[in-house]
Formats: sequence, structure tokens, C-alpha cells
Amino acid sequence: MASKKTPRTAEAAPAGTSADLAPVVGKNLRRLRTERGLSLERLAQASGVSRAMLGQVELGQSAPTINVLWKIAHALEVPFSALISSTQQSAVKVLREKDAKRLTSHDGTFSSRALFPFDEPRRVEFYELVLAPKSAEAAEAHAAGTLENLVVSKGQLELETGGERYSLAAGDAILFEADKAHTYRNSGTVEARVFLVMTYAERVG
Repeated sequence: MASKKTPRTAEAAPAGTSADLAPVVGKNLRRLRTERGLSLERLAQASGVSRAMLGQVELGQSAPTINVLWKIAHALEVPFSALISSTQQSAVKVLREKDAKRLTSHDGTFSSRALFPFDEPRRVEFYELVLAPKSAEAAEAHAAGTLENLVVSKGQLELETGGERYSLAAGDAILFEADKAHTYRNSGTVEARVFLVMTYAERVG
């Protein structure tokens, strides 16, 4: 008798997502939400992520997709990696690739891992992005003043932002204002690997 498969939603991450990331995200989400005095209902309204999904994430029962985490981070007004980083106790931290905590899109064609753990005073993040051949990933607008610096290390990348498209090959880089929706696209036949440095505007007051 065939076993029933649990339907995959756009909110739930595929099996390839690091299992040990769920409790980290859950702990950070609960702390950040509580610090802001938000109920699950209010956060659901602000983020567009269902209350049920938010509850599962907080309990560490579900690892959300990268798109869902972007929505939550935007609603909480925190950098993306604030949700996925563990507290650092040492001035030196080695990030082994084999131990990497990767976030993926719902179809598994796009993945991201933080290479520079979140540090509130610095307001800078560093990521490795991987796009499968013939795939695209749409990113929502970030907070005003956010800058993205992309460097292609393998394959090719097409960036669409502000109604314009920019084609990048291995070794090329681009810097752009990311406070508007943008799309990363790999139209090539090989995997694209891109490094991203994201800088947030300094807070006033």
C-alpha cells in the first residue's frame, strides 16, 4: 500500500534544507517577535505568512523557504540573517561548507547560505547564492537604503531590477539599490554560483 505524501506548500522548505536550521530560526523568530510585542496574528498580517506556519516555525517543527523568511524579516524590520544566525561566543568562527545551513526556494532551484553571521552594529551580510540552470528567483524589495553587491564566481547571471536587465559572466560584479523588487536569473546550462554582500542603511536615532 503506497504511503501518502504530505503536500508541499510554497511556505514549507524542501527536504534538502538543513534540518538543524529549523530550531535556530524558531528561537530567533520567537525572541524577535516577543521583543517587538507582536502576536502571531499581527505578525501574520504584517508578513503575509499564515499564523499556522509562523507557529510551526517558532516551535522548530518546520523550516520555511527562503521567500517566507524574507517576508518575516521584512515585517520584523531586521536583516535576513538575524533569523538564521546562532549567537557567536568567539571572535573566530570557521564556517565549514559541509556543515552549512542552507535555505532553499520551494522548488529547490535556488539556495542561499550566510557566510558572514549577522552582527547588529555592522549592518552587513554576506551570502553564497546558487541557482540551478534555467531557473530564476524573485526577491522582494528590501528596506530603503539597502545595497546589494553581487559577484559571479561560476556560470552566468542575469539581474533584473528597475525594469532593466544586466547580464553577468563569471568574474563580473554589480552594485545596485535593492529597495525595489528584483530577480536573479540563470539562463545558462550550468549551475551559477554568486556571492552577495548586502549593506543596510544606518539607523537614525
